[in-house]
Amino acid sequence: MTETERRRQTEDEKQVRSFVIAQAEVAARPLAPALYLVATPIGNLADITIRALETLAAAEIVAAEDTRVTRVLLDRYGIRKRPTPYHEHNADEAGPRLIAALAEGRSVALVSDAGTPLVSDPGYRLVERALAAGVKVIPIPGPSAVLAALTASGLPSDSFLFAGFLPAKAGQRKSRLEALRTTPATLIFFESPHRLGETLVAMAEVFGETRHAVVARELTKAFEETRRGALGELAAHYREAATPKGEIVVCVGPPTAEPAQVEDLDGLLMALSAEMPASRAAAEAAKMTGRAKPELYRRLVELKAARNG
Repeated sequence: MTETERRRQTEDEKQVRSFVIAQAEVAARPLAPALYLVATPIGNLADITIRALETLAAAEIVAAEDTRVTRVLLDRYGIRKRPTPYHEHNADEAGPRLIAALAEGRSVALVSDAGTPLVSDPGYRLVERALAAGVKVIPIPGPSAVLAALTASGLPSDSFLFAGFLPAKAGQRKSRLEALRTTPATLIFFESPHRLGETLVAMAEVFGETRHAVVARELTKAFEETRRGALGELAAHYREAATPKGEIVVCVGPPTAEPAQVEDLDGLLMALSAEMPASRAAAEAAKMTGRAKPELYRRLVELKAARNG
């Protein structure tokens, strides 16, 4: 630890440990030495818990994914604390320093940019080191984009799987989705705005266009939006719509019962196409077989071309 860092820590320790709510200053009780995992708001700063505020105010060190983001939260509640950076790019350097502080009997509060630490951030590495060093780890629960999206989705919540961000490359993304296709649970993903459309298209192809899903955007913020529908409908909407803004969570419902096995798929397609347009015939076949509509449509076009050729 550099002399500048030691001086800053000493200055922080001399500061009054308190927080402010409704213009009332509240003294924070001392913390026992431990690593505290503090959940912070995912958008609306009013979602912070009293326990989280007291922990941030009392901790000797606040380790933050982005100190600028955390500074906004601390200032909002009058917490006079200087956060120290801990993120994926400096974890190998900052982690041992934080473990050393914990070993000296200090209290460290870890926060991410938003939500619960360790969910799609490098915090788990710090927790691993802390546990290996015999340090107590204490969760301070609170906001979570994963649970907020799930509870508002209307999809089954008795069993769910958080799958994080899908791979950016199309082939790897499809392989990951294939591995999750039959998981008997609601699937929850994070996604970036510029990849949302292509991700939904890939999900519709792998999971089937009729599988229920939800796109939750800007949760708890002023322009919060939750769009529900079949994957095919959602893919079509976001493929044509302007690139959405903000943080996005995609929930996909669990698979339904195994579709009926069809021995003569070509015969089914041709029979349906005799009664309805090709696109609708492919959609009906997709419902009956669980196969992806685009795949069935292409096969039907091939069959008709062969018959007319």
